[in-house]
Amino acid sequence: MTTVVPTAEEDPALSVVRFTAELSWADAGPEVSEAQVNSLCMEAQECMIEGRWLDLASLMLTSADLIFSKASEKDLECVFTVICNLVKKAENFDQVHTMADIISSKVTQQPNVKPALRVKILFNLYNLLENPASCFFVYMKALSVAVSGKVTEHVIPSFKNIDSFLREWNLGVKDQRELFLTISNALKENKSSAKDSFKFLTRYLATFSDEDAYALSEAKEEAVRAIVDFVKAPDMFQCDLLDMPAVAQLEKDAKHALVYQLLKIFLTQRLDAYLDFSTANSTLLKSYGLVHEDCIAKMRLLSLVDLASNESGQVPYSLIRDTLKIEVDEVESWVVKAITAKLIDCKIDQMNEIVIVRRGTERVFGPHQWEILRAKLVNWRTNIANVITSIQANKISEDSTQEGLMIR
Repeated sequence: MTTVVPTAEEDPALSVVRFTAELSWADAGPEVSEAQVNSLCMEAQECMIEGRWLDLASLMLTSADLIFSKASEKDLECVFTVICNLVKKAENFDQVHTMADIISSKVTQQPNVKPALRVKILFNLYNLLENPASCFFVYMKALSVAVSGKVTEHVIPSFKNIDSFLREWNLGVKDQRELFLTISNALKENKSSAKDSFKFLTRYLATFSDEDAYALSEAKEEAVRAIVDFVKAPDMFQCDLLDMPAVAQLEKDAKHALVYQLLKIFLTQRLDAYLDFSTANSTLLKSYGLVHEDCIAKMRLLSLVDLASNESGQVPYSLIRDTLKIEVDEVESWVVKAITAKLIDCKIDQMNEIVIVRRGTERVFGPHQWEILRAKLVNWRTNIANVITSIQANKISEDSTQEGLMIR
């Protein structure tokens, strides 16, 4: 098959029209094919002479579906590079957006056919755009193709730039919600990206406030999903879900109140509370795919964190044993697990059977935790001020002594 190669004799756009027309009418016979190709080329020339770039783009996209199935990926990329570059000829942002719309809409059809190439074409189009609204529109189309075509690995690297994109795009709340939720869904199928999926899901939930009850209701299922994802994750021990209105609404929701109660147990209570809950709601836990043994393991670590945070720096083995419902000879292994997970910083005193805690991770960081942090900072500032005062006083004393010696 002949690759599209622009030459000095023919405009690249006209070359693409000729190439796609010949490919589309190849099976119709020479007489029909030649007439159709000539007709399309003449129409394309008229569009170019009159500066009707939007019409030219529409004309060039007419056979896009056919060429996706017949042309090689190299030819397709060349064809769409020429088509996408037409946005640079548009007279205003409205025309640019319309052109970006018709190009991306055609590319997103049949996303399971050459999906990686479709994503590449859309990103090439994105890089030609300057209007923030058009950039966001095309980016979302690329995400849609990547998810539908199961090629999310081609868009995941761009997620690290989302905060920069947000500043450029200047999105409203609704668009932010769509973006965060789409990214979260794109990541959730990849087990290695579970934390990032949860992060974008919480960013989605954080866009809701108490002011709009109707909008809040649309976030219920995602709020439940966030809770379940947090409980399931073996390596997530801290989150801010409890204070989010989108999540807090579940507490009074007849259908989802128990799920909220489960979150509260994992963030504020200990193992015994979970065991009581699981006894009464084992069917609910199974319906969300939660494994009882995994939940117990996570609650043991969280209970140990709670002990470390609430005791006076020293936690007896016996208290850990009773709280975690384990044998005394298992205490040290669970403490080591908590240290490995960076949940606590401590020293194990085997002789006296106590754990000496230097620092413990907070499961939630709300007003109470901020107040504790404020008190610590005030205390540190006072101590530093006292040290500085002491140093200055000693320096004055030393200077006075030196002067006395010099006078003598």
